[in-house]
Amino acid sequence: MDKNSVTGLVLITLILGVFWWMNKPSEEELAKQRELNRQNQIAALQEKEAAKDALPIADKITESIADTTSDEELKAKFGSFSNAIKGETEFSTLENNLVKITFSNKGGKVYSVELKDFKTYDEKPLILFDGENNTFGFNFYHNNKPFNTNNLFFNKLNSSSKTSIAYALQTADDQELTFTYSLPEDSYMIDMTMSQKNMDGIIQTNRGSLDFDWKVNVFAQEKGRKNELQNSGIFFKYDQDDIDEIQGKSGEEEIRTPLKWVAYKDQFFASVFIAKDKFTSGSVAAVVNDIEGSQVISTNKSSLVIPYEGGIESSQDFQFYYGPNHYLTLRKYKDIELHKMIPLGWGIFGWINRFVVIPVFNWLEGSIASYGLIILILTLLIKVALFPLTYKSYMSSAKMRVLKPQIDAINEKIPADKAMERQQATMGLYRKAGVSPLGGCLPMLLQMPILFAMFRFFPASIELRGESFLWATDLSTYDSIFEWTTNIPLISSFYGNHISLFTLLMAVTNIVYTKMNQEMTASTSQMPGMKSMMYMMPIMFLFIFNNYAAGLSYYYFISTLITILQTVLIRRFVDEEAILAKLNANQKKPQKKKSGFQARLEEMAKQQQKAKAAQKKK
Repeated sequence: MDKNSVTGLVLITLILGVFWWMNKPSEEELAKQRELNRQNQIAALQEKEAAKDALPIADKITESIADTTSDEELKAKFGSFSNAIKGETEFSTLENNLVKITFSNKGGKVYSVELKDFKTYDEKPLILFDGENNTFGFNFYHNNKPFNTNNLFFNKLNSSSKTSIAYALQTADDQELTFTYSLPEDSYMIDMTMSQKNMDGIIQTNRGSLDFDWKVNVFAQEKGRKNELQNSGIFFKYDQDDIDEIQGKSGEEEIRTPLKWVAYKDQFFASVFIAKDKFTSGSVAAVVNDIEGSQVISTNKSSLVIPYEGGIESSQDFQFYYGPNHYLTLRKYKDIELHKMIPLGWGIFGWINRFVVIPVFNWLEGSIASYGLIILILTLLIKVALFPLTYKSYMSSAKMRVLKPQIDAINEKIPADKAMERQQATMGLYRKAGVSPLGGCLPMLLQMPILFAMFRFFPASIELRGESFLWATDLSTYDSIFEWTTNIPLISSFYGNHISLFTLLMAVTNIVYTKMNQEMTASTSQMPGMKSMMYMMPIMFLFIFNNYAAGLSYYYFISTLITILQTVLIRRFVDEEAILAKLNANQKKPQKKKSGFQARLEEMAKQQQKAKAAQKKK
C-alpha cells in the first residue's frame, strides 16, 4: 500500500466521520428513540401473549372483583377459588448465612431475594429482584375459567421449622394445592415441591400439563452498564443437550423440546428455575433496557409447560438457584451444568480457562490477598510457560533480518515485473539458509488461544468484583481516573465519558511493542503503508477496552510489558553475526530436497504468473 493509498483512506474516513457527526441525532433524541424502541418491544411481546390462549393476569381478576359485591357472587364467578380472590398481602422470610428470601402469600411465591455476602457497586444491599412486577404462577382452568396462582391468596401453613415454609391454596376440606420451600444452610439452592391433594376435579387441564409463567425485572448491580448488558441475558438448558442463550440483546425464542432449567443472568449473579424432571417445552423473551441510570437492565420472561399428573395425590419437585456466577460454586451442580452459564469461551478457549487458568487462579487466591498481585503472578507464569515460543519467534525474525541485505540484492538484480523469478529466488535463499518464512508466525499463532481465553476470563470472574488495586477501585469494571458529563461528539459515543488508566497504559505498551517489531522485521520496509496501519490496532484497543474490566486491561498491559522486557533481554544475548555466519554456512552445504510446502508455494507462484501473462495477452 503506497503513500497515496494510505492518504486516500484517511481522507475518506475523515469525510465519513464528519458526515456522520453532522447528521448524528442529539443525546435527547437518542434517549427518546431508545425508550420508544423498548416500549415497542414490550408492546410486541404483550400483544403476542394476548394473542395466545393465555390466561388473564391480576388486573383482569381485580376488575372482576370490583364488580362483585357479595360472597355469593364471588362463589358464582370464581367457584372453589372464591375464597382465594380477596386477601391481604403478608410476607415471611427464610434465610441462611448466604441468602435472605422473602415470600408472599399472594401467589405463595418468592417475592424478593437478597444475597448477604454481596453489595451493589454503590454499597447498597444486593437484591436480585423485588416487587409485584415479578410474576411467578401456574396457569390452570376451573369451571372453564382461567386462573393463575400468581393472583390467588394462599394460606401460610404453621410450622416450627426454621428452614422451610409452606403455602396452601385450600378450596375445601382435604382439597389443597401446596407450595413448600426449603432452604438448607450454606446453600444458594432452594428446594420447592408443588403437591396437590384431591384437586383432580378442581384443577382442570386437558393436555396433562400446566403452563407456568415467570417474569423478572433484572436490576443493575454494576458500575459499567454497557459491560453489564453485554454479559446479561436468558440462558436455558435442553434436557438432553447443551445450553443456549439470548445474551446482550432483546429477543425471544420458542422452544419445542424438553428443558432442564431456565436462568435469568446478569453479569455476576443469576436466578435459575430448575425442574427435577423436565419442562416439556416453552418460550423465553428478553427486553433489554439500555437507558443509562435506569434501575432495571432487562425484563426477562418465560412460559414453560410442566407435566401434571393429577390423581388423588401427586407432587412435583423443583429447585431455585439464587446466587453468584462463581465457577466453583456452580460446578457443584455439574450434573445439570449450571457452570456453563459463565461465558468462558468456546472450544479451546473454554478448555484453557477451565483446566488451566481457573485452577491456577484459585490456587494463588488461597495464599495471596491482593488480586492485583494474583493477576501479576498469573501473567508471569503464563509468560514463562510461553517463553520458548517467544524465543523461537524472535529467532525466526532475527534470521529474516540478517538475510535482508541478500534479499535486497535479489530485488535489485531481478526487475519488479518478474515477480515469479523474485519469489523463486527468495524462496531458494530461504531454503538454502534453512529459514522458514512462517517460523515467526506459528509461535505467535500458538499463543493466541491464551490471549482470547483471558479476554473471556476476566469479565466473567466474580472474584475481581469489588477488589481494588492501585487506583482501580473495582477490577471487574473500568478504572476511571477522569470523568466528565458533557457530551463530546464522537468521543462520548465511541470512547465514553471517562479515561481508564490501565487501558491507556495498555495502548502505550502496544505502541512501543509495535515500534520494536517494525524495527526488527525486515518485510515492513517493503510496504511503507503498513507501518502506519500497524499502529491502528493499539489505537482501536484504546476505544474498545475503555469500558471493559480493569483487570483485563491490567493483564494485557502487564503481558505486553513483560514481552517487551523479554525481547530486550533476548536481543542482548543473541549474536546476530553468529546467526548470519551459520546461515551463510548452511547455504554452502549440499541442497536439500524442497519441502512439500515450499514446492506448493512455488507452484502457486507459477500459476499466478501464468494467469497474469494470459491476461496481458488478452
